[in-house]
Amino acid sequence: MENRSNSGIVKLLVFMVVIAAISSLSNYYIDWLWFKSLKFEDVFVTILLSKLGLIAVVFLLIFLFIWVNLNLTRKNVTPESERPQDDNEESRKTIYLNPQANWVQFLKGENSKWAYLAISLVGAYMVSSTVDSKWIVVQQFLNRVSFGVSDPVFNLDLSFYFFNLSFYEFIYGTLIFVLVITLIAVGMLYLINATSDLFLLDWKQFSFAKSHLAVLAAAFFVVKAWGYKLATYEILLSSNGVVFGATYTDIFARLLSNRVLMVVALLVAIIIIVNIFIKRFTWIVYSIGAWLVVAFLLGGVYPTVMQKLVVQPNEFTKEKPYIESAIKYTSLAYQLNEMQSKEFQIDYNLTMDDLNNNQDTVDNIRLWDWVPLQTTYKSLQELRPYYEFNDVDIDRYVIDGDYRQVMLSTREIEQTNLSDQAKTWVNERLVYTHGYGLVVSPVTEIAQEGLPEFLIKDIPPQFASDLKISRPEIYFGEMTNNYVIVNTQQKEFDYPMGDENVFSEYQGDSGLSINSWPRRLMLSLVLQDYKMILSTDISNDSQVLMNRNIADRVKRITPYLKYDNDPYMVINDDGKLYWIMDAYTTSNKFPYSQPFDSSTGENYIRNSVKAVCDAYTGEMSFYIADAADPVIQTYSKIFPKLFKPLEEMPEGLKLHIRYPVDLFTIQAGIYSSYHMSDPGVFYNKEDIWILPAELVGGQEQQIEPYYIVTRLPGEEKAEYILMLPYTPNGRPNMIAWMCARMDGDQYGNKLVYRFPKQETIYGPMQIESRINQDTEISRQLSLWNQKGSSTLRGNLLVIPIDNSLLYVEPLYLQSDNSQMPELKRIIAAYGNKVVMEETLDQALVAIFGSATKPPASSTPTTTPPPGSEGSDDKSVVELAQMARQYYDQANERLKAGDWAGYGDYINKLNDAIRQLEAITN
Repeated sequence: MENRSNSGIVKLLVFMVVIAAISSLSNYYIDWLWFKSLKFEDVFVTILLSKLGLIAVVFLLIFLFIWVNLNLTRKNVTPESERPQDDNEESRKTIYLNPQANWVQFLKGENSKWAYLAISLVGAYMVSSTVDSKWIVVQQFLNRVSFGVSDPVFNLDLSFYFFNLSFYEFIYGTLIFVLVITLIAVGMLYLINATSDLFLLDWKQFSFAKSHLAVLAAAFFVVKAWGYKLATYEILLSSNGVVFGATYTDIFARLLSNRVLMVVALLVAIIIIVNIFIKRFTWIVYSIGAWLVVAFLLGGVYPTVMQKLVVQPNEFTKEKPYIESAIKYTSLAYQLNEMQSKEFQIDYNLTMDDLNNNQDTVDNIRLWDWVPLQTTYKSLQELRPYYEFNDVDIDRYVIDGDYRQVMLSTREIEQTNLSDQAKTWVNERLVYTHGYGLVVSPVTEIAQEGLPEFLIKDIPPQFASDLKISRPEIYFGEMTNNYVIVNTQQKEFDYPMGDENVFSEYQGDSGLSINSWPRRLMLSLVLQDYKMILSTDISNDSQVLMNRNIADRVKRITPYLKYDNDPYMVINDDGKLYWIMDAYTTSNKFPYSQPFDSSTGENYIRNSVKAVCDAYTGEMSFYIADAADPVIQTYSKIFPKLFKPLEEMPEGLKLHIRYPVDLFTIQAGIYSSYHMSDPGVFYNKEDIWILPAELVGGQEQQIEPYYIVTRLPGEEKAEYILMLPYTPNGRPNMIAWMCARMDGDQYGNKLVYRFPKQETIYGPMQIESRINQDTEISRQLSLWNQKGSSTLRGNLLVIPIDNSLLYVEPLYLQSDNSQMPELKRIIAAYGNKVVMEETLDQALVAIFGSATKPPASSTPTTTPPPGSEGSDDKSVVELAQMARQYYDQANERLKAGDWAGYGDYINKLNDAIRQLEAITN
């Protein structure tokens, strides 16, 4: 009966193992098919073989090590049959631990070899199962590339820290883990066979068991000595001093400590081995005790004493060379050494003629913030509940011959917004498969009623310029988190047309083809969807589109890269839609570099790759954006067919690559301290800059980098830049501004424009304060914030024009009954003037005068009727009539309790009075 029970358990275990194997192999097979469908099968093979090879090597070596040690143990324990059985005085004095335990007897019997084999397998599995993620560390070590820069302490090429040190630490950690679990396992087996003499009589005498444990302990201390050697290099990544990296105490205390401890650990190992022969167990105890005492004194007490008694009384003198190293190497790590620093000789002589000479800048001043614009897009252009605008991107295009900055948002499908009746398997998997089209708006233009002007809108797309799209379907995006099946018997929903729907069929071939019934079964198993097997709509010609979220998609191909948080959509010159994602190589092994992420310790970053994903087919390409980066060079050696030169990117896409906001923000944050190249100034923190704040939606928040089109001082034409202002720490005035260029050959060049220190330049919060203090603006805001509406202040932009600065902030009005903000006013500031007008044109005229016709970019698209406030050459009579009309209408709105309408007509009345004053004066 018992045999049958055991047989059933064995069969169940075998069945479970077989199921697990089938599931695992199925996942690998489907992954391989997915990589192959995208022509990345060599990437899959490289990653898989690297992982399996590493696991196999580690498993085999550790298994052999543990198995050999356990077999030595098995051969040198006392079997029960060999224990003294006579009832004599000697046998009575010998007390064995757990003599009657069955499992103990089993471990000492003839079949114990199987138990030791199992223990060896489990131990090897425990260690090898944790190393699969280290495949990239091994590959980087095998394919390492030199940096050509050496560290200031050991004079080693920086590649040693990036590749060698990481690999050595991986080996070190693995060896320590194996030795510890082997010592525990062997010690427990010997303990099971031990007598009370171990604790009472013979603890000083050496036996084979103690000799065996001594060898393992000696090996542990040899490896520990190597660990101290590796720790000497880690001090270059220390965070204990005034700067990140090795400082005075690290060099003269902790470095010494590691070197002494390395020697002590080796001496302990030698003493342990020698005592196998000289049988002086107390030497081992004393040597280990000495190691612990030295570790405590040199590793803990000595550095603390040196820091307090030697360094702190003379800190700058002691730390000066290390501060210099920190400034130099942090600048290298973040490419701040490439920063060009220039003086910005500010003046306040800007005229309307100057603005007309900078028409590209004025025509591209961004008045729309992405948060209110996204809300407006949702209200006007989502069109159906199952469409959604996930994000608003900003880019530049040549539109009708003009260089224009635009906002655009992709209309993705959101199946969770389908009605409950429509949430069927067929609809979610076969019918509602893709989003459709996008919307594009110029950043400066305002249509009627304060809404955005559209260059591309509606379904099917309607175009207002030569910017057009030819393939509006979006199968791969930021919100496509589930798989779909295309080319089935079911027609795919394309877009709504009135009361009917238009259907289409997927034309791509990059999906995973069903191909056969076995593959269909395997896909059903991997995707955990049994309905795939039962559906009669699916044929062998059908394709499964899986891993459709673009962020997850690129990470499956390049899991070792760090990706930007903001993928953006680009319209290629052939009208097709592509996602571009910035990818970074990062590390936490750059000596003397300040970390940009305290949680990971990462202190090196390069925007080395531009990933491109076709929104229709899902096909991906990876282009090297920074060919000088040794880390991406290493990855290129590991994956020789994966990365392409940036020159091979289609020209229509290359025109739209942007300097990434995430990287720029990191660099700007680091530069706020590390622009101080003088170690004395740096030490005393005399010139720390900060990223200023602004008021958005009534809340104070740190200003974010923003894209603008402007002509930099000394340049002949306007270009697309990413910029950010700085203010001094503790003061609100502006001290400098940083920008990154990105057009043509200038891509990636960074500049800092410093203002003369004797000049006081208004910072963003000072402008915000002046806006709040302006009586006219405050009065109008108070009126709008009364019953029925609220105002929302947008991002304040600091815009360099020639040698001057123009400040522009949009103002949105939103009714309490509507979720659609309207851009109602433009606030502009220059010098000591602050104005608020209906359009940017009017604001500029109010500041600079109207002698020269202002730019036409932001004029509302509707032509004002004769006699209205927008027409020219009004007579005194006409203006008086307008004033009376606005006054009466304002009173009517006041009686009706419409404070927003009242405010509008009061402003119009004020404009009419100003025009009267201009004519009569």
